[in-house]
Amino acid sequence: MARYLIEEVYELVDAIVSKNAAAVCEEAGDVLFQLLFVIHLFAEAGQFGLPEVVEKNIEKMVRRHPHVFGDVSARTPEKVSENWEKIKRKEKGDAGSPSVLSSIPQSLPALLRASMVSERAAKTGFDWDDIHGVMDKTMEEWAEFSTEVNNTVAGDGSDKTAMEFGDVLFTMVNVARFARIHPETALTRSIQKFEKRFTYMEEKAVESGRDIGSLNLQEMHRLWDEAKGRLG
Repeated sequence: MARYLIEEVYELVDAIVSKNAAAVCEEAGDVLFQLLFVIHLFAEAGQFGLPEVVEKNIEKMVRRHPHVFGDVSARTPEKVSENWEKIKRKEKGDAGSPSVLSSIPQSLPALLRASMVSERAAKTGFDWDDIHGVMDKTMEEWAEFSTEVNNTVAGDGSDKTAMEFGDVLFTMVNVARFARIHPETALTRSIQKFEKRFTYMEEKAVESGRDIGSLNLQEMHRLWDEAKGRLG
């Protein structure tokens, strides 16, 4: 059932990114159905039902928003976020999980998980001073990756090369954080842009009576530039 829930959530995300209200409505219903089905299964097993789920969520929201439901002062969004993280850390510590990273799901897509890990770590004060510092670090990591590539056989795919490339990606995630860009969303948009342009190339190739695989690289570049001009 976890698999189907994940699939439905991704379909909902696609609908949200495409800003298709009708699709968002439909996919949100599918996600809601999956959630209710999961809750029903646990209720049948005598473990918990919908009332318990709602009650626990309300308790958590009240507990983590003392500036709304209590007498704690939080005049800025940053202070609200800081209080939220402090309360979460205390909760996890009381539950035997003292690390601020322990509640981040291991099964998250790597890019999203990298974003959450870097955000959590930064909120403890372990961070660069500004975006220039992390950009310098990114260039340092890129140089290390380039050196590793040059020292190995092309296409070697060694663990060391992969690790250095991973370091580049992780620092780029932190660049995105400083730039207030969500890396997952940014990459999704770039993928969609590429797909639209490449599909245009395929269609134009078919119109000329050919398959895109039969075009030479110069012809492909010409169609790519044409797609960029027409589609942006």
